[in-house]
Amino acid sequence: MSVGIRSNRAALLTMTCLGQFMVLLDSTIVGAALPDMQQRLHTQLTGLQWIVDAYVLLVAMLLLSGGVFADRFGRKRMFLAGVAMFTVASVLCSVAPSIGWLITGRVVQGIGAAALSPASLALLAAAHPVPQERVKAIGLWAGFSGIGLAAGPMAGGILVDAFGWPAIFLVNVPIGAVLLLAGLRILGESRNPSAPAIDIPGTVLSVLGVGALTYGLIEAGSRGWTSPVILSSFAAAVVTLSAFVAVEGRSSTPMLALRLFRQRLFTVSNTAMVVVGFALMGSAFFFSQFFVYVQGSSILRAGLQTLPASLAMVIVSPYAGRFAAKYGFRIVVTIGLALAGLGLLALGFVHADTGYGNVWWRLAIVGIGFGLTMSPLTGAAIAAVSPQEGGLASGISSTTRQIGAVLGVAVLGAIVRTRESGGASFEAGLNSAFVAAGAVTLVSAVLTGLWLVNSKPAEVSAPQAQPTDSADSPTVTTPS
Repeated sequence: MSVGIRSNRAALLTMTCLGQFMVLLDSTIVGAALPDMQQRLHTQLTGLQWIVDAYVLLVAMLLLSGGVFADRFGRKRMFLAGVAMFTVASVLCSVAPSIGWLITGRVVQGIGAAALSPASLALLAAAHPVPQERVKAIGLWAGFSGIGLAAGPMAGGILVDAFGWPAIFLVNVPIGAVLLLAGLRILGESRNPSAPAIDIPGTVLSVLGVGALTYGLIEAGSRGWTSPVILSSFAAAVVTLSAFVAVEGRSSTPMLALRLFRQRLFTVSNTAMVVVGFALMGSAFFFSQFFVYVQGSSILRAGLQTLPASLAMVIVSPYAGRFAAKYGFRIVVTIGLALAGLGLLALGFVHADTGYGNVWWRLAIVGIGFGLTMSPLTGAAIAAVSPQEGGLASGISSTTRQIGAVLGVAVLGAIVRTRESGGASFEAGLNSAFVAAGAVTLVSAVLTGLWLVNSKPAEVSAPQAQPTDSADSPTVTTPS
């Protein structure tokens, strides 16, 4: 291989890693800023839920379509468009004068992330046509960009403590500017001429359906579960999601290939992935709030105190695939879900006077547990389909986790609001939310242990992505 080719590939790897790093950093850095946002924007818990879910909802529903867009219209074009949109949205978020403007900015950020993330991986896969080289490149991509998950809480605490919450969004601006300037000069364009058509009806119906469900879950705490608006939103969700299933079943190029769910391994792994997103994102939404509002920590200290969970995930995740290759999917996933569930249950019994020495290990167990589950669950989904559909299976796995995350923030937030409206304290509401997340995760561990096929992956690759054998095949991953 010539020096020029190695140099171009190194530059491409650097750019794609940096783009994904920015997206993953944003997924955890916001959690550290939520208490400051609540105080300065004078919003309630529902407002904070929308700040998180507006972003995750758009990522979840547009992730698969983003990969198809990149293949059809050009991976470089979609990558740079996603970077530009994400950067502009970050500026919009930083200058938002109200909660409404901030939520709007988060929506645009989500659209940008859904374009940027799959395009970055598709660019990397196209530049490494040899499967062995591709696996190594994607491993580096996942490992380096995953640092953003661990860096988020600490960086968020430092920035918010020094400059206030707008700084967590402004940190994206120089990264985005560098990516745009360098990308225009360095990146080469690639497409997949045989990419499937874009499923616009399915995409629109999925956004509307999950959006209506999310609205009902988030707003029910303040409007009441029997409010006509809430009941109407739930009814709209049922009708729209039913229409989505009908459309996808008849489409020749569906956004979500429902036929894949006829495979038990695929269905069980993706169902468990919904639970992972639900419990992980739903509980992490409250980590900083617990330390600030219940234990009286500063925002900077709270950001540092939440580190054990994300750090444990980053450390454990690279080994999860190896464990699955040796012991099988079922054993590793069941142990991971059981650990995460027990850790969450333990968090449900911490109080204002619980010393940090008796809290950090609970967060670490949660991180270790979820770190053990995500890569094997994605690997199980990929193992259930043909090699040509590996990228599609990986994308669906990422999407189901994001859908779980949307529902987790909404449902656990509703539990807290419902307890508070019944006269309980915020601390009691948090305890109930953590216990609920732990119970759901433990039930999932039992069911997964019973139903998941204990097969082993033929080849273990990146923690959150598996390339197919064709560089032109659509391959997607997820921001968080």
